Amino acid sequence: MNPSTAAPALPERTRRYLSHAGLAPLWTAVRTKLERAGLAVTGTVAVTLEDDGAALLSGLLGRTITAGRVRVSLPVLDQVLRGSAAEAGLVTVVAQLTGGDLVDRRAAREQTRASWAGIWQRLDAALASAGLAGAAWAPAFVEGVRRSGILTRAGIDAASTAIPRFAAVLRECAAAEVFDTAVVPRPGWELAELAGRCLGDAHGLDDGELTASLLLRAAAAAFGVATPGTAEERRELWIRLGVTPDLVSGTALVFRLRPPGTGPWPEMMRARAGMGLATHLTLHELRGAALGERLAAPGAEVFACENPQVLQAAARAGVTTPMVCLAGNPSLAAWEVVRRLVDDGARVRYHGDFDWPGVAIAARLFSIGVEPWRMRTGDYVEAAAALAADSVLTLTGTPVPTPWEPELMEAMRRHDLAIHEETLLPALLEDLGADDASPS
Repeated sequence: MNPSTAAPALPERTRRYLSHAGLAPLWTAVRTKLERAGLAVTGTVAVTLEDDGAALLSGLLGRTITAGRVRVSLPVLDQVLRGSAAEAGLVTVVAQLTGGDLVDRRAAREQTRASWAGIWQRLDAALASAGLAGAAWAPAFVEGVRRSGILTRAGIDAASTAIPRFAAVLRECAAAEVFDTAVVPRPGWELAELAGRCLGDAHGLDDGELTASLLLRAAAAAFGVATPGTAEERRELWIRLGVTPDLVSGTALVFRLRPPGTGPWPEMMRARAGMGLATHLTLHELRGAALGERLAAPGAEVFACENPQVLQAAARAGVTTPMVCLAGNPSLAAWEVVRRLVDDGARVRYHGDFDWPGVAIAARLFSIGVEPWRMRTGDYVEAAAALAADSVLTLTGTPVPTPWEPELMEAMRRHDLAIHEETLLPALLEDLGADDASPS
């Protein structure tokens, strides 16, 4: 409020009288009523007053008010205050007594509705600016954005910023005709390059950015696929747009993996396997030098573990069996290695932690053809019975189904013990054919 137009403060004696705790319920109720009614001084409020509040209101209105449920006319209260020492109307007095200017909530709602109408118009304009307003998938995209709530959760300001940025990237992609074909295009940009070129910010399309979410939703609608919900799905959709995301950070750790091909990459991998060296494979390598190569011969047995300590112990024990380590929740590179091994006809067997996150990872792996490796109910019960007293950890988090063996979930709930993979290391090393199955 402009200081020159601000209402004068209530006289101190009047303020003390009106701000007495006994009248607080009245002013709270009046403020709520006024804000909901567009600050119109109409109607009444019903409020419960104690003896002191009733006495104070009696003095203010000039008539006897009995304690209990009281109905007060706002126009009468407004007139009384204007003729009192307050010399101000009800809206002004309530604002000073309740800590700040009143808000015309009706007008605010109308303003919000108008602002959001403008947001949806700008989203349509973004499609039109890229020549995509008439695309068959455009209505489904807009409706999907509306239903998802990603813009409303972000807020007006964030949405207003993101949509023009989305439009800039959309125009660049549309100019390259990436929405016109169901065939995966040749890479046209690095992700940071596209972001820098269109947005002046190399991180403007990073995971979690609202602009990136809008673009990927548009791509999903255009290609007729589900909105990506995982990092892997988002990465695949970027590639389908001709955008090369980060292919070098996430890795899959492999050991004694011997691809059967005759090219330089399989030969290099077999040489490393022969030397007993662990190898970190990136998506860049898997989709470059290793593209089109088999990772294992049909029928080969490959053991997969969750914890790098298991692979390290296997290497130290002289294991020659091929292994893959997923290092917890698998990276995209690890998923690709496992999928390709399964597709190559290899028998992939997985062991992980007996806790809820661990069995969730196992369930996803088993759903694509991986087999359990000491991940049965009997394995869990035996390990639980052998736990040392100082190694007991209770399960935390939400129980997760174990579809490969439902009894396992029930056994875990019953025993309520988390058993980490390293606990079973001697048995795992024995399965791997270690020269010395005891961990050192």
